[in-house]
Amino acid sequence: MLTSLALIFLIGLSLAAIFKAIKLPRIIGMLITGIVLGPYVLDWLDSTILGISAELRQIALVIILIKAGLSLNLKDLKKVGRPAILMAFLPALFEIVAFVIFAPLILKVTYVEAAIMGAVLGAVSPAVVVPRMVQLMDEKYGTEKGVPQMILAGASLDDVFVIVLFTAFVGMAQGDGVHVMDFLNIPISIVLGILVGAAVGFALSQFFETCYAHKHRVRNSMKAIIILAFAFLMLAVEDWLDGIVAVSGLLAIMSMALVIAMRSAKLVTTRLQEKFGKLWLAAEVVLFVLVGAAVDIRYTLEAGGFAVLLIFIGLAFRCVGVWLCMLGTKLNQKERLYCIIAYLPKATVQAAIGGVPLALGLSCGNIVLSVAVLSILITAPLGAIGMDLTYKRLLKKEDPATPSVE
Repeated sequence: MLTSLALIFLIGLSLAAIFKAIKLPRIIGMLITGIVLGPYVLDWLDSTILGISAELRQIALVIILIKAGLSLNLKDLKKVGRPAILMAFLPALFEIVAFVIFAPLILKVTYVEAAIMGAVLGAVSPAVVVPRMVQLMDEKYGTEKGVPQMILAGASLDDVFVIVLFTAFVGMAQGDGVHVMDFLNIPISIVLGILVGAAVGFALSQFFETCYAHKHRVRNSMKAIIILAFAFLMLAVEDWLDGIVAVSGLLAIMSMALVIAMRSAKLVTTRLQEKFGKLWLAAEVVLFVLVGAAVDIRYTLEAGGFAVLLIFIGLAFRCVGVWLCMLGTKLNQKERLYCIIAYLPKATVQAAIGGVPLALGLSCGNIVLSVAVLSILITAPLGAIGMDLTYKRLLKKEDPATPSVE
């Protein structure tokens, strides 16, 4: 396992540096590292680390979500509320509709199988999008109109919606039918996630303030550890309550960090945000290398050119969905184009659930996994490169003297 970790960091960072040097996103180098080192090419990664790959990827995502929550401003979120909510489901819904219409014609699958495929591909990748939105907020690009805040919020909610639909469609394919509660779980999960996170954030901010008032100084490193521990607990709560009530652990984490930042502005310093930024340096490598390791490159050969065509048709429908979300906002054409680009990449969710239909023995399992793998290989680099190369051209850098999103 230690050898595997050494390979992940050394080769992952080396390829990331090479791709950065040739003006391409670091993520591509990390994904390639995972694919090459993974079980489907060289098979140099220990089975132990692959066995806990999902947990390690989740830890990395927790770190960047906390940093995102600490960087958010509630006033900004209020101003971008409506389009952010629309972006949580409308683009994914458009993409699923595209698959239901075209997948039966192109890949000769049933409508239910097409819906499963669309649900797998419908989610935007928070692992690709969230770090870049945090970077935009740090550099103040697009923040005057709340562009990164809106995309960040929408991408965090998007996964909840898609996974619930995926579960419902799989149940239909297995003959279990669809229950009303499956769809009620979407708003329940969102609301409870926000409330649970806000309550924990309030309690932690009170604790930090009490310690400060009584001259018990809590170091920023210790604060980071405490916040991380409660974030992991909230993910555990999501698992404990599974089947009883739906709670979004990832939304709870971001809500917790946001409340801490709001209530303890003096205590949650830039240095605490920097602590999570430093943690992200290592977590980023682990996340994307292990996402790459989950990609079975052999399935791309099975999918073929028709699957590529279908993926781009789905992306076209997705772009229309994002554009509709922007109607009625103050965003100009360049800013709307950036939102479309930011909603292209897929990686984490597809790697996590792409193989589920195959594991359940569904007849569409192979083709769903093949299209999921292709979507990662095509859209993760496409979205990452698009965001990295265009944000300075499409978004306006906020004037420090101008309050954001007023």
